[in-house]
Amino acid sequence: MSGNMGRLQAVQQIVNRPPVKISVPPTHLEDIWAENVFDLSKMQASLPKTVFKSIKNTITTGQKLDPSVADAVAMAMRDWAMGKGAKYYAHVFYPMTNLSAEKHDGFISVQSDGKVISEFSGKVLVQGEPDGSSFPNGGIRDTFEARGYTGWDVTSPAYIMETDNGSTLCIPTVFVSWTGEALDKKVPLLRSIAAMDKAANKVLKLLGHSNIARVNSSCGAEQEYFLVDASFAAQRPDLLLAGRTLFGKAPAKGQEFDDHYFGAIPERVQVFMQDVEETLYKLGIPAKTRHNEVAPGQFEIAPFFEAANVASDHQQLLMTVLKNTAKKHGFMCLLHEKPFAGINGSGKHVNWSVGNETQGNLLDPGDSPHDNAQFLIFCGAVIRGVHKYGPLMRAAIATASNDHRLGANEAPPAIMSVYLGTQLEDVFEQIKNGTVTESKQKGVMDLGVDVLPTLTKDAGDRNRTSPFAFTGNRFEFRAVGSSQSVSGPLIVLNTILADSLDWIGNRLETELNQGLDLDAAILTVLKEVMMKHGQVIFGGNGYSEEWHKIAVEERGLANLPTTADALPYLKAEAIEELFQKTGVLTPVELESRFEVYAEQYILSIEVEAKLAVSMAKTLIYPAALSYLAKLTSTMGSLSNLGITLDSQVAQSVATLANQLLTAANQLKEALAKHDFESTEAKMQYCAQTLRPLMDQLRQSADALEGEVADNEWPLPTYQEMLFIK
Repeated sequence: MSGNMGRLQAVQQIVNRPPVKISVPPTHLEDIWAENVFDLSKMQASLPKTVFKSIKNTITTGQKLDPSVADAVAMAMRDWAMGKGAKYYAHVFYPMTNLSAEKHDGFISVQSDGKVISEFSGKVLVQGEPDGSSFPNGGIRDTFEARGYTGWDVTSPAYIMETDNGSTLCIPTVFVSWTGEALDKKVPLLRSIAAMDKAANKVLKLLGHSNIARVNSSCGAEQEYFLVDASFAAQRPDLLLAGRTLFGKAPAKGQEFDDHYFGAIPERVQVFMQDVEETLYKLGIPAKTRHNEVAPGQFEIAPFFEAANVASDHQQLLMTVLKNTAKKHGFMCLLHEKPFAGINGSGKHVNWSVGNETQGNLLDPGDSPHDNAQFLIFCGAVIRGVHKYGPLMRAAIATASNDHRLGANEAPPAIMSVYLGTQLEDVFEQIKNGTVTESKQKGVMDLGVDVLPTLTKDAGDRNRTSPFAFTGNRFEFRAVGSSQSVSGPLIVLNTILADSLDWIGNRLETELNQGLDLDAAILTVLKEVMMKHGQVIFGGNGYSEEWHKIAVEERGLANLPTTADALPYLKAEAIEELFQKTGVLTPVELESRFEVYAEQYILSIEVEAKLAVSMAKTLIYPAALSYLAKLTSTMGSLSNLGITLDSQVAQSVATLANQLLTAANQLKEALAKHDFESTEAKMQYCAQTLRPLMDQLRQSADALEGEVADNEWPLPTYQEMLFIK
């Protein structure tokens, strides 16, 4: 089937396709909420009291797991899972790929007499052994050394994953090497939470608190994504293999009318969303918000806040549910940060806060932030951390796909800064000047219409150009990519906060020992924070050229536009010291992450480059030649009839086709280079040589799309993929 015929049939199928029918959920949300989760309530109903108490203490206080309870938990978990139709269980873990991994085993156990029983022991629950040789490890293990272990994470509940082919008990786990190093994203996340808890506890005691519950970070990640009909996606090798379109001319209409943003959700998409949400609710994932995003074909789903570790697991599960459910509805769900050129890409805004059960949200300023010493200290610690470790934050969100989006007029720049809002910026400026006496108050808006309510006006506006913005009682890390695991950013935020709180705690102790009262000591330390680190605060337009100049030349902030620029900071001595001091990553583990992420960056660009050459030579160039042949043939036939046509179109197609072939050959030749002095040099080659050559090839291809007859073009177009649902 030719490309143009495939496109035509796809359009007809999509236009005539009714929405998929889904089962009508129960009337009350409570009837399905977390029904597929082995949570505390189900544990309490099925475990002996002493066992349940032990498990609950581990989950709520972080105390060490008592291994003697594992058998009882395993038996109860198995019975619950089998009651829901599960015959298999899977240890789910999160390797350094931003994806989830699963090792499935059956409950079946064959006895000596040939009969079978269902069996699931505490030993099997607590520890598994997947093959670790093929997962990225960054040099921690030689490839011939295969042993790796999964370990049960009791703080993240087990759940049932339902499919049309059956149900599986899924158990969240950590993943480590035979020599004990973390091969995943969960172990460092749990360590970072522990480090932050320790440092926060020290500061809270200095503030006079005695009853201090475990301090944890919380996360609410807004997930953006695109939906493309699967019939179109199947005809796009770039979407199938790279997750984004390597070629595609902009349609006459894009997002310039702002008509898609928060517009009415198409019926077929809304049915898909409802199916996703019902699955999420059964899994205990609190999906709260859904809407059309800015770009055509783009959407968003956002949950409530959860504890960071559980939120991270749920985020991975959310991405899986989105992709799997999309297939049921005839869509492909695109999580790539920039699947379409010329319109907004997708991010994953990570809303992050810190708190506990006894002191509450430690980043809640209250109505009078200038009086709230506890908030000012924790906010000051964040300011210090972002300034001191901004390049590390940039490295935590560095991927080949996110590079397409950062710095464009849709996403924050690659310069890490902090937006506080008018009220807090004024308070911290007062602190810098040595005294703090007042906070700007909220206002009200009278809309001039009696029937409308009076609206409360916040004390400060929001800034969508900031990569790290305070938004009321939390910080929003807006620069995180849509396809990323949130664990990496959370690890960094927790760790830099732990470091800053530890520094603040030590400074407070010093000032108190020198005779200052607590209020004076707090003001002294916060003034020092502002004098040393206040230049990271910025409330203006992060997109402006002026800010880029000021940030770098006057404030000394790092502008790291590409992953090739950012990842080498993982090898900096100060970063190694930070992670080693907090106990989050050993030097070996940190080095492995640089090697893994650098390799993924290089491989991503090389795959895209090879794919671009292949598509140009086997799809686009032949289509251009075929159209050119038809043009010249038609022109010859008309000439015989005495009709002369302008040959400008034929000349343009011929010229562009030649340019395309030349650019494809140049890119192919560039891909053959293999002699690099270092990994860093190869990354820079990808960023500075391969990427520009790919852009050059694309220019010719997209120009050809504007010249070749639509019925001759071999690929589904932007107009079709973005607007036909």
